[in-house]
This record gives sequence, C-alpha cells and structure tokens, in this order.
Amino acid sequence: MLGNYFYHRGIRKTVTAFGTLFNNIQIRHFDDADVNPVSVLKVPLAYGPIQKFLARIEQNASGDRKTALTLPRMSFEMTSIDYDAQRKSSITQTFKASKIEDGKSVNKVFMPVPYNIGFELNIMGKLQDDVHQIVEQILPYFQPAFNISVTLIPEINEKRDLPITLNRIGFRDDYEDNFSTRRLLIYTLNFTVKTYFFNEIPEDSQGYIKKVQVDYATDAILNAKREVRYTVTPKALQDYNNDNIIDSTDDVLIEFGDDFGFNDEIVEFQDFKTYSTSQGIDVDVWKWKRSMMGLNKH
Repeated sequence: MLGNYFYHRGIRKTVTAFGTLFNNIQIRHFDDADVNPVSVLKVPLAYGPIQKFLARIEQNASGDRKTALTLPRMSFEMTSIDYDAQRKSSITQTFKASKIEDGKSVNKVFMPVPYNIGFELNIMGKLQDDVHQIVEQILPYFQPAFNISVTLIPEINEKRDLPITLNRIGFRDDYEDNFSTRRLLIYTLNFTVKTYFFNEIPEDSQGYIKKVQVDYATDAILNAKREVRYTVTPKALQDYNNDNIIDSTDDVLIEFGDDFGFNDEIVEFQDFKTYSTSQGIDVDVWKWKRSMMGLNKH
C-alpha cells in the first residue's frame, strides 16, 4: 500500500548519469595557421533552465554584474517524466536478487516500472567554431541512442543499461547586428532516457533454489499422472565437511558464489499419481480430484 517509505534515488541517479556524459568536453583555439592549439578550455556544465543563464548574460551586457558569464558553456535540465507502455512487464512478475551485505539471503523483487525521462541540453557560445566543436563531440555517439550502465539499487547490485536517445537538435542566433549586444549562439539538444523505477525491496528473504523437479505426462490434461520425473540438484566440487570424501553430505553445504556441478536423476512411474504442490508429495490422481471436489467424506 502507499505510505511504506522507500527511496532508491532513481531520478537523482538518472539525472547524474546523464550529466556525467557531458562534463568533460573541451574546445581548442588555434593559431592563425589553424594548426597549433594556443589554448584549451574545458566547457563548464551546470544543471538549470536556460532562462537562468540567459538572464545572467543580459545582466552582464547591461553592466549589472561585475563578472561576466563565461562562454561557451552548457546547461541541462529534466523536462518530462512519462510512463513507457512499450516496455511494460507483468505487474506480478518478480525476480530474485541477493543482498550484497551478506551474499546469502535472497529477496523476491518486483520487476521495475519503465519510465522515460526527457532532458534538454543547451550549448551556449559567442563564436560559431566554439559551439560547433562542442556539438561535433556529442553527435557521433548517438545513432540515435547511446547506452549507459547505472547501478539503480546498490543493495542488490541491480544494474541496468539505460538507452539515451537524441530526439531533436535546434539552434538559434540571438545576434541582432547591434554593437552593444553580445552575440549568443544556442544549440538545443533534446534527449529521452529510458530508465526504471523500483518498488520497495522487501526485508524478508528466501533461500536459493537447490532443487528443480520436472514431471512429464503423456496425457494433455490438467494434473495428469506423471510418468517420468527429472530432478536436478547442485553437486559439490570440494570437501566442505573435511571428511576427505566429496559426497551428498557436501552438496547441502554449497553456498552462494561457490563453484558446483549437477546431480541429475530420471525416474519412471506407473502408479497413477501426480505431484501435489500444496502438500509437497505424490498423491493418487483420483483421490486428489475427489478432494478438490469435496467428495472424500463417506
């Protein structure tokens, strides 16, 4: 129910991962021969709406601020969050994950909910070549998507590849041919990040699956009598109990992360029984059907 507190910082991690892509972009200014670089500038990146930076640039031009805003620079902001029905999974589907703190307990976790987060990246500069250098260092990576790996739930080491899609590129030149006006070139890149949001991770844990049993029947009816049973269990590859023998007593001591093999067994039946998942035993097919119909009483 709503009201159970949990916070996985999913939005924050997505925003951080997106911004990290663009925090190490540089531009270079060359000599008159356009051969040797004479200066290298790392382009500043900040989170915030472009209106905030435009307002500061206008203040710089009017002399209201003593320190001018350095150009070129980049800014980005989150613009939308939308549910992605195309990546929807069953609301009851779960998977099992182990907690890093002990490496043994297993938690049943519901599948995450897919959402698309929209971002806008703005590139501002006063020289065309500066802006073009920045844009050309970004565009080749998006064809039109670029994947990044993000650890969304560190407690269970849940990592997801988040595709980042470049949707649109726009630009404008605010230069009005006025000597008192500072020229401003702005490129706007719109992205969509396909991320996931997880529900709370339950505190109760379950053990690992150490036995798989499959029953085969020739009848194509519900709860038909099993005729062949195939069972697989883990097989120890080392002497856990130090008795100088590797046998079935070591099999039950296998823990998460251990290397192991498999014990498999095939058994044929002709006793007209079926396996009851509720009782955990083989029961007579006709008695089972009568019990389900409430006809066991004399």
